[in-house]
Amino acid sequence: MSKLIELEKMGQSIWLDYIQRSLVTSGELKQLVDNGLRGVTSNPAIFEKAIAGSNDYDEDLKQLINTDQTIEQIYEALAIKDITLATDTLRSVYDSSSGKDGYVSLEVSPELAYETEKTIAEARRLFETVNRPNVMIKVPATPAGLPAITELIGSGVNVNVTLIFGLDNYKAVAGAYQSGLEKLAETGPAVKGGHPIDKVASVASFFISRVDTAVDKELGAIGNTELAGKIAVANSKIAYAEYKNILQQPRWQQLADKGARMQRVLWASTSTKNPAYPDNLYVDELIGPDTVNTLPPSTLESFIDHGRVAETLTQGLLEAQSQVAKLADLGIDLKAVTQKLQDDGVVAFARPFGKLLESIAEKCKLLKAA
Repeated sequence: MSKLIELEKMGQSIWLDYIQRSLVTSGELKQLVDNGLRGVTSNPAIFEKAIAGSNDYDEDLKQLINTDQTIEQIYEALAIKDITLATDTLRSVYDSSSGKDGYVSLEVSPELAYETEKTIAEARRLFETVNRPNVMIKVPATPAGLPAITELIGSGVNVNVTLIFGLDNYKAVAGAYQSGLEKLAETGPAVKGGHPIDKVASVASFFISRVDTAVDKELGAIGNTELAGKIAVANSKIAYAEYKNILQQPRWQQLADKGARMQRVLWASTSTKNPAYPDNLYVDELIGPDTVNTLPPSTLESFIDHGRVAETLTQGLLEAQSQVAKLADLGIDLKAVTQKLQDDGVVAFARPFGKLLESIAEKCKLLKAA
């Protein structure tokens, strides 16, 4: 039995944080699915590497450059084709899991992170354009993103809420999701292909490694090494405890009685940034029921090779709370750190999107000249 299937039996789904045309057309994605992969996530940085770093898209580009489409429209055509092919490959997982897994995520433009109405409009359009029940639209957990999440869930759109770093932000995301479900229960789906309350799905993507990177820097500045490399996991365990607490509340119970699905916590940014830390740190230490972990290919390979399958997420909660409390005693404001990480994350996601458009424009120029 593969480790991915072992994890699935424990209640954790592994998704792949990567997409490229040849991954799907070569049959590699199908092979990963057969071995227990349960979903795929993407972002502009991933598409930039795929499109600029390969010839997979040249034939499509040759056709698209003879149209009057903008560079952004050309990118969208390439991305949507990848997403559609991947959702079709994962459809068997979606069907066999009754819609729990089998999703492929497509992100709204990072340039819309602070524009609610434009985010809603683009997310709905992308959802309808892909036209697959197992597509998930990624929306950031910014102040402008929160009402968009409510509106999209209320319309029957699957949403992957991204760029969550802190506990308070996660609570706000969970509240926005429940508000959307309450609206959906009243009005029903409002988009083409939209799901009813018992079918619509969402994950809350909690970013991991960047928390340690930021906190370790502040710890280093005051000469503390005791908590280095521990706060990201501690922060995640506290968030998971809050997730379980939410499921016990009357508000959620009323939604669950109507068939609503849990908004699972998804661990993102799980490749280890510090070479001094174990390469599977943010996989081995975050295994627990009703969660998702999305891994880049290198982390997936290392986990399959020497990862440890054991329920760890539910262990050591008191220690995690103590570590975060010690951080506050040292004068480090974790809430401020995580808020800055989200603010920086929006910029960091917008930068590769701009680079992606530049890369496509350059490729179009070269192909046209050829």
